[in-house]
Amino acid sequence: MDLFDAGPLRLLEAPPPRLSPRDRRAMDDAWDAAVRANPALFDGPVAGCTSLVHDERDGLVLTWVRATYRYFVLRRLPGATVRLPSLFVSVAQPSEDGRLLVGRMAPWTTSAGRWQLPGGSVEPPPDGEPLDLAALRRHAARELAEETGVDTPADDLTPWQVTRQTNGSVGVLFRAPSRPAAWLHARHATLTATEHALGRTPELDRLALARSPADLTALTGPHVSYLAPVLHRHARSDGPSSHGHH
Repeated sequence: MDLFDAGPLRLLEAPPPRLSPRDRRAMDDAWDAAVRANPALFDGPVAGCTSLVHDERDGLVLTWVRATYRYFVLRRLPGATVRLPSLFVSVAQPSEDGRLLVGRMAPWTTSAGRWQLPGGSVEPPPDGEPLDLAALRRHAARELAEETGVDTPADDLTPWQVTRQTNGSVGVLFRAPSRPAAWLHARHATLTATEHALGRTPELDRLALARSPADLTALTGPHVSYLAPVLHRHARSDGPSSHGHH
């Protein structure tokens, strides 16, 4: 698990992964089985991350490819020659008392019961449009609103950390302006009531606030691998006052 400061970040598009006929058959069979087990799965467009390197001139250089969600099942297939890591965005949403908002994935999602920061997989832009830091920032703001009900202008999100997990998946983390804890919970309660009225459940079915990795022990269930290192970095930073409103 690697954690980098989000300095300059350049994104480069590479050609989509090429699969052997054997890998493609195995991927399609595994995806069909996954959809039978969880009909909520959707094979929509998604960006995969094929490399993240340090460039002395440009800071971090992230190479991405266009794919669909079924490509991610290759990581779980023994003998697959292509393993496509994901590219995701997350938002560190501080409360005014210096804790960070974490959410638990709902039972219908692919990671039921897992605690993480608000966020999600990055979708590739339409042909001809760039996938750059501004696009990632807009995507992060949309995920924050959809999952927590907290509406924050994309320009108010500050690049903060870049994480790389052991499976190669890369996350770009943004920090949001701090908000009152009670207001954050009220926004999620309003979102949940609206979703339930439409017969749906939000992706995050429960929210909590955590100041440091020690607070994760009070949460029932697993959490993403980046969460403890990010909370450790947050606890070492100089408190919420320096990361408040712009």
